[in-house]
Amino acid sequence: MKILLAGETFSATTSVASGAEVLTSAAYVNGATAFNAALAAEGISVTQIGGERCPAEFPYDLEALAPCKAVVISDVGALSLLVTPEARAGRVGVNRLDVLKAYVEGGGGLMLAGGYMGFQGMFGTARFHDTPVEDVLPVRCLPFSDGLEVPQGLQPSILQASHPILAGIEGPLPPVLGMNKTDFRRDGSSRLLASCHYRGADWPLLSVRELGKGRTAAWTTDIGPHWLSQDFLAWPLYGRLMGNIIRWIAGD
Repeated sequence: MKILLAGETFSATTSVASGAEVLTSAAYVNGATAFNAALAAEGISVTQIGGERCPAEFPYDLEALAPCKAVVISDVGALSLLVTPEARAGRVGVNRLDVLKAYVEGGGGLMLAGGYMGFQGMFGTARFHDTPVEDVLPVRCLPFSDGLEVPQGLQPSILQASHPILAGIEGPLPPVLGMNKTDFRRDGSSRLLASCHYRGADWPLLSVRELGKGRTAAWTTDIGPHWLSQDFLAWPLYGRLMGNIIRWIAGD
């Protein structure tokens, strides 16, 4: 099975002042290394387009998406998909969020994962609220900064253990260190599989939806560090859970 992963790469520039001298260094990080390896062990091949490459390289049409059984968008904002090189040059073109919606309705699978640039985003900059991608999700994005940082850890609660995504998942899920707050779509079209309790409220962690011929999943924490704790990454069932999500949205 082949899936497309968009996002999860980060470039950081650091300046250090030592007396009158300033030293600058740069680093490039792929936050999906563990995710990609875990899916490979599950027999799932990942083609990744890093966040910096999404504006130019993310597919423009259904024909280009057709070889992919599922698409995962993780830690890359809506603008990176909306602002194509043509749009930046002032030319009318394609809305790739519309393309993703049509992809799902036609039978494709879509997973939106959390992070500082997931859902509406830690500073409200991911901007998936009021978009065609939000239309197909099992949750609605909040129209403001939705990031929840919880260094002491959040304990996930499994709500529907009988769902195929949770097949073979025994015992409690390990803690997560943060998540995006979202509004579960309570119209009968979606199922809430896991949540986290924080300050008197239960927030969706994993939810799914069937729409048209396709399926979507909202995983409102990271697929890797830092919100996904090292305990979660070291958990023997991490790969199975991620693989189960992908297989379900892909219709396998």
